[in-house]
Amino acid sequence: MKFQLSAITAALLFSNAAVANTQDDPEHIVVEGQYLSFNQSNSVKTPTPIIDVPQSLSIMTADEIIARGITSIGEIIDYTPGVNTSMGEGHRDSVVFRGVRSTADFYIDGNRDDVQYFRSLYNVEQVEILRGPNALLFGRGGTGGILNRVSKKAQLDDTFTGYKATLNTFGGYGVEVDTNTDISSTSAVRVNAMYESLENHRDFFDGERIGFNPTARFELATDTVLDVSYEYINHERFIDRGIPTGDNGKPVEALKDITFGDPANNYHELEAHVFRANVQHQFADNIKGNVNAFYGDYDKVYSNFYANDFDAAANTVELDGYIDNTQRDNLILSGNLIGEFQTGGIGHTVIAGTEFIQTNSDQNRFNPVFSTTGNDKEVFTLARPLNIRNMAGVNADGTPFTVAFSALNDDTRVSLDVFSFFLQDEIELSEHFDLVLGARFDSFDIEVFNAKADENLSRKDDQVSPRAGLIYKPQENISVYASYSESFLPRSGEQYTDINGSKSQLDPDTYSNQEIGLKWDFAQGLSFTAAVFENEQKSPQVADEDPATLDVINSEISGFELQLSGALSEDWHVSVNYSNLDGEIVERSGPTGRTPRELPENTFSVWSTYQINDRFGIGLGATYQDESFINNSNSAVLPSYTRVDASAYYDISDDLRVQLNIENLTDEVYFPNAHSTHQATVAAPINAMLTLVGRL
Repeated sequence: MKFQLSAITAALLFSNAAVANTQDDPEHIVVEGQYLSFNQSNSVKTPTPIIDVPQSLSIMTADEIIARGITSIGEIIDYTPGVNTSMGEGHRDSVVFRGVRSTADFYIDGNRDDVQYFRSLYNVEQVEILRGPNALLFGRGGTGGILNRVSKKAQLDDTFTGYKATLNTFGGYGVEVDTNTDISSTSAVRVNAMYESLENHRDFFDGERIGFNPTARFELATDTVLDVSYEYINHERFIDRGIPTGDNGKPVEALKDITFGDPANNYHELEAHVFRANVQHQFADNIKGNVNAFYGDYDKVYSNFYANDFDAAANTVELDGYIDNTQRDNLILSGNLIGEFQTGGIGHTVIAGTEFIQTNSDQNRFNPVFSTTGNDKEVFTLARPLNIRNMAGVNADGTPFTVAFSALNDDTRVSLDVFSFFLQDEIELSEHFDLVLGARFDSFDIEVFNAKADENLSRKDDQVSPRAGLIYKPQENISVYASYSESFLPRSGEQYTDINGSKSQLDPDTYSNQEIGLKWDFAQGLSFTAAVFENEQKSPQVADEDPATLDVINSEISGFELQLSGALSEDWHVSVNYSNLDGEIVERSGPTGRTPRELPENTFSVWSTYQINDRFGIGLGATYQDESFINNSNSAVLPSYTRVDASAYYDISDDLRVQLNIENLTDEVYFPNAHSTHQATVAAPINAMLTLVGRL
């Protein structure tokens, strides 16, 4: 009963209406969907029902991703409480977890995926979003939360081919294939592949994404399974960093059709090769272990010009820019052992694990030099398009110029070794009380050669991160929990570029989370979750008065989240999410009265689907985001907005569905996120996507 109810919890965290998984019957598409027995979150790493996890988390399955017409991580975030999107400079996923912006807290099957790019969803079984610092399972980072993608694995004793084809009203299109073949009773191969041609509402935008991911599963023995995987990633896209804000601090709506960049030199390219292998072995009924190996080789470049300043009176804009290169390889070796046993009538689920990470990362950045100014900035008359193309043009004074990325900004060569060990015990004290206790030790050893300064710097941080949680279950389908967790971020930063100068001597930033929550699975198929939390950041800084001493600056973000998901009736399913966030910037002199950037006080989303008959169903949703500040000085603002989305689907046959997804049904002009004061994203107007999905 415990696992059955938890399966309902996980499945209903979002909406239940989806294109179904067809494990039980691969020849048919079932409207209601099967949720692959997702009674557990892959990211908590133990066989723990969701209702017993003392932490806020949300899961979106592949079925739900297809049904809602979702094509990006950002669109999942739109319908998740406690998190919101950031622009990511137009070239990467960037999530704000409870007010903490992150570019590196992304994982694939629990492996760190910290290179900056837009992640595809063609090969995922589910996406898991954990909120709150938790280094115990993931190590450094995870300062506000983490996002983990669970990849599709080859399935034994099953043969099927699934496909999806999409076309949107901007002219973009995509195709995906998912085929599984059982080679024998003990082996199977699965191949996921995708191609996507990118188009949107902005001038010059285009691009393409290619993904190819074969996997294989081998049952080496009755109790031993090996999964191996290779993924090839090739992405190209135009980089658009949005529009400026005006004197009132808001994005200038009159400029929404102007793209601020060079059509030929605002681009992002990524090529990656990723290898994964996992061995699971059942030593006994109550002891299971797994060993995991991950290797990723990434080659990335992004080049861009963007608005740096805006003068409404003169009708001019100032452009800045750079070209950035990253070559990185990550080797991750990890293993853990999970045991379930009893001592003196008290149940234990213990996980002990270790992880070794070796990263080599070379990154450099070159600034532009304009022939007219001799530096990296130039002023242009506002027009559509701006007078810059192929690294040449005419400035606001009518003077022709050329520009080249020739000024070295930084060039660093990083070598990083991380060794970790963690231990956690989930203790069943009684029928109604569970206790979770654990800690992780991380040794973070980084060496940096700063080529520009011709200096070698190094630092080693040894950090212990604890976690504790108490769960009270008055009955099997209700849990009330209280938890405390910590994480840390070394001063080298998420991308290992910030160790230069005096920063190499500073201790890591530390993050802590206190949370109280409720999870309730209603008998009729509804699930309700709520959490109240407070996150605290402690950041050592060199003291102004005495450089030999440190000030420790504390900042706090608090809030609460609500989620209600599930079936209101056999044909009607709903998902409702709300979050409230509050924070204040604290500096050396104390509280400032200013709010951290990208921290909307209120966010709300709802998605509802209704099955009209056996073949036809509709969906309607809305997402609201309160106004938030673009910058920490609070001088620039993203206005609040409400976006309405809709969908309809029709089963042409038992194995073919056609669906229509409409985004921004009311054609609202809004700006969902920003990177800095004069870089606010212009959201898409009303648009639609037509999808065919089925099985052969």
